[in-house]
Amino acid sequence: MKNHAKHHGFAAIAAIFLVVGLAALGAFMVSFSNTQQLTSAQDVQGSRAFWAARGGLEWGISRALIPVSSCVASTVFVLDNFTVTVKCTASTYTDLGKTPSVPPKTKISKIDATAQSTGLPGSVGYIERSVSTSLEQ
Repeated sequence: MKNHAKHHGFAAIAAIFLVVGLAALGAFMVSFSNTQQLTSAQDVQGSRAFWAARGGLEWGISRALIPVSSCVASTVFVLDNFTVTVKCTASTYTDLGKTPSVPPKTKISKIDATAQSTGLPGSVGYIERSVSTSLEQ
């Protein structure tokens, strides 16, 4: 008769290896899913921040085009849970081109709009987008 004592416990080792491998695979899949959801949420927030900054830029353009109003140095307002800062700098230039006796004046306004979420820069939930334009009148 043969002694089978040496082969006892092999199935237990294989089962433990299989359980550890499946647990590691499950942990990886949960981590990957969380990262994917976080990235998707940041993408949506980035798009919302861009459009908030774009709204601030359009507001700044409308203010710069009003003849009686001048470019406001800086304005801050809240739009869709984003703090939007609109900065405008205006410069006037004299063109001594074709008619030096009556030189036309050219006004150039540079408008910058920045939208940022709450939180600290570098943190996971912090989003910031900035847009700018120049306007010649």
